[in-house]
Amino acid sequence: MNYIPPLDTESKQRPKLQRSLDPMEVRILGSLMEKQLATPEYYPLTVNALLAACNQKSNREPVMELGDSDVQRALDRLQDEKLVWKVMGGRAVRYDHNLDHVWHINRREKAVMTLLMLRGAQTAGELRGRSERLQSFDNIGEVEELLRDMTSQSEPLVLELPRRPGQKEQRWMHTVGGAVVEPAYAPIEASHEPHATSEPLSARVARLEQQVATLTEELRTLRERLGE
Repeated sequence: MNYIPPLDTESKQRPKLQRSLDPMEVRILGSLMEKQLATPEYYPLTVNALLAACNQKSNREPVMELGDSDVQRALDRLQDEKLVWKVMGGRAVRYDHNLDHVWHINRREKAVMTLLMLRGAQTAGELRGRSERLQSFDNIGEVEELLRDMTSQSEPLVLELPRRPGQKEQRWMHTVGGAVVEPAYAPIEASHEPHATSEPLSARVARLEQQVATLTEELRTLRERLGE
C-alpha cells in the first residue's frame, strides 16, 4: 500500500505538477471530480460510467467522442502517476481520483477546477452560475477571491487570461494542460466583411451603379429577343 501524506489544503505550497496532461486525461479527471461532487452516491465510477461522463453532450466544451480503449489507456497512465486509484470490490472495477492529495485542493478549489477542466476558460460569474451542483458560492466576489488565492500558490492551478477587446470580465483557465493558447480573436464585425477594402466609398458606389446599369441593359436586350 502506497503511503499517502496527510492532506493539507490550507498550505500554499503545492507540489509541482509532474507533467502537462493531455485533453483526454483532463476530461477524465474533470469527469471524476464532477461525479464525486455532484452524485457521490454513484461514485467511484466504472469505466462505462466514466466513458458516459466524458462523452456527455451537455456541460462539456468541447464535446468528445472517446472509446473504451481510449479511456482505459488514459486511466492506466493516470494510475501510474497516482492521479487515480483502482477500487476493487463488487461486480466491476471502479476508479477514484486522487487529486485532493496530489494537488492539495479543498472542495471549493476542486469545484472550480472541475468546471475549468470540463468547459474551458470562463469568467468568475460563469463559474459561480455553473457551480451550484458542485459547491455553492455566495457571490461572484467569493469566486474571484478564490481564483486569485489559487494563482498565489507555489504551483498555480489557474491563471487569469488577457482580456479580449470588447470584453468586460476577466476569464480564467486551468494550467494542468500546459501552456494556454487561445484561438486568434476576430471581432464579429470583421467576420461580416469578407471583402474588406480601402477603396473609397464613392468609388464603390460608382462601380455598383455601373454594374446595375449593365445588368439592366442586358435584361432589356433579352426581353426584346424574346418578343416581350
